[in-house]
Amino acid sequence: MAATALQAAQAQQTALPGEKIAAQIVADLAAQVLALDDRIRRTDRQIAETFRTHPQAQIIESLPGIGPSLGAEFVVAVGDLAAYRDAGHLASAAGLVPVPRDSGRRTGNLHRPQRYSRRLRRVFYLSAQTSIIRDGPNRDFYRKKRGEGLKHVQAVIALARRRVDVLWALLRDKRIFTAAPPVAQGT
Repeated sequence: MAATALQAAQAQQTALPGEKIAAQIVADLAAQVLALDDRIRRTDRQIAETFRTHPQAQIIESLPGIGPSLGAEFVVAVGDLAAYRDAGHLASAAGLVPVPRDSGRRTGNLHRPQRYSRRLRRVFYLSAQTSIIRDGPNRDFYRKKRGEGLKHVQAVIALARRRVDVLWALLRDKRIFTAAPPVAQGT
């Protein structure tokens, strides 16, 4: 966009008062935007390199919808995974589990929790939303939930909750995500 604006300013035919000043301002702004874009690219590359040094990075990144940026945000938001007893506690920390608001005779009155990690919820929500772009089990689950009458946001949150379980199991078993479910071994 900056290069197009600079090119359009140079191709101008009509001379107006203050044109040279305006052209210089546009050129300066375009140079700043291009420099900022380069800085963002370098920062993204540094985040990816740093994240990939984490021992569980390959497992986290194998889940569709989670790249190096969301993976790094997950690692930062979760901290030590041992602090969570199971996938349900991790989902609760992410605000993906409804909380009861029962009183007196009213039961089953569920609502969104007020205290949860916004950062962790964002990781699972964005990864779920990204994962429904491609065909696969995530998109199938999303379509199933939409078929059950859930709105888009509700279906994405349901998928995000399911993905917490999947990521927890992958990290617990120390294995990479595959679209085919694992074969149960007899004990």
